[in-house]
Amino acid sequence: MAKSKPKIFVLDTNVILHDNTCIYHFKDNDIVLPITVLEELDQFKKGNETIHFHAREFVRTLDALSGDKLFAEGIQIAPGLGRIMIKLEREFHETIRRNFPKDNPDHHVLNTAYWLMEENPHRDVILVSKDVNLRLKAKSIGLVAQDYTTDHVKDPTELYRGHRIIEEISESLVQRLHEPPYELDPSEIPIETLYPNEYLILRNNKKSALATYDSLTSKIRRIEKVSAYGITPRNAEQIFALDALMNPKIQLVTLSGKAGTGKTLLALAASLEVMKDYRQIYMGRPIVPLSNKDIGFLPGDIQSKLEPFMQPLYDNLGVIKHQFPEESPKYKKITELLHEEKLVIAPLSYIRGRSLVKIFFIVDEAQNLTPHEVKTIITRAGEGTKMVFTGDIFQIDHPYLNSQSNGLSYLIDRMKGQKLYAHVNLEKGERSELAELASNLL
Repeated sequence: MAKSKPKIFVLDTNVILHDNTCIYHFKDNDIVLPITVLEELDQFKKGNETIHFHAREFVRTLDALSGDKLFAEGIQIAPGLGRIMIKLEREFHETIRRNFPKDNPDHHVLNTAYWLMEENPHRDVILVSKDVNLRLKAKSIGLVAQDYTTDHVKDPTELYRGHRIIEEISESLVQRLHEPPYELDPSEIPIETLYPNEYLILRNNKKSALATYDSLTSKIRRIEKVSAYGITPRNAEQIFALDALMNPKIQLVTLSGKAGTGKTLLALAASLEVMKDYRQIYMGRPIVPLSNKDIGFLPGDIQSKLEPFMQPLYDNLGVIKHQFPEESPKYKKITELLHEEKLVIAPLSYIRGRSLVKIFFIVDEAQNLTPHEVKTIITRAGEGTKMVFTGDIFQIDHPYLNSQSNGLSYLIDRMKGQKLYAHVNLEKGERSELAELASNLL
């Protein structure tokens, strides 16, 4: 059987800004970069955001491969991989000209891909873009187009939930969890595989117990309901979340769930409760500009530009703070922490260059981060730092991410089974009966 010819993948700019190592993930197939893509990358070479880093790194990689053949038949990327080539601008193909105006860079990418398809009838030509609208335009003129899926999870609805219910446990086993030493051997319950720090609801018709599989002792230990800085958990999932958040042996925690399940509030309350073990609490969230415009588009100074993005974090802090009278030590403590910058709320981009040693680090709205951004944040963790990522993988504001490709889904999928990691998917809303009804029905 004859071997099929290598495919030709035409890359859009947003693929490179998503992952600067993307050219190494297309096996022995060829990669084409329209010259328009280089022009767009040039606009991102200066700046401190992750996309600027990706642009600079990719151009350096391309420069290292550069040679006379880059604009002709192409240069091999690496042993076992295909070639990469840059295609210069051409007159708009009649099909493109009839349907799309020339003043849009996306249409120049389309034009390059369309010419390649016509001139290579015996090879598959595929446009790769994170922009769903560009993919639809490509398909409308007969071009094959697909998303960049290297870092996708398979099915977000089947992601690790971090906890499960085990029914029909004998009454004697449940009773033993309520008595010293409050633990069981995993072999005593009907489960073949337990993940480190996985949470369990063990129950029969008469009794129940909350427990976790302790990754260090290899025992199932009972969990008790505890409060954190005045915040009391209202359901089993929240009890599990606080256990993970306040366990110093667990260095990485993810909390997922819809709005109103208490993810951010619990993370912040837990950080205040265990503040003595850390030198700083840092709470950040990614800035997702409105209409895909930079925050410089918004009026006012930098503080007023950022205020709308940070306000939800201050709202959660206010909920905790206003449980106490103004004269109380706990109320005053929060004010002191803010004043002394031991409790910092700021955009994630502000951490670049910082040393994250002995910090309780909370990343809110983590579903709006790319997998590479999540990796960059975690690899900055120094000694004694705890990382917490919260978010809803089905509520994404980033124009080029979805429930499969966002950083939070990727993190949950990859970290499952690690001894330093715990995850809890919070399912029950606790804001109000009305909020829960709206979340479920609207």
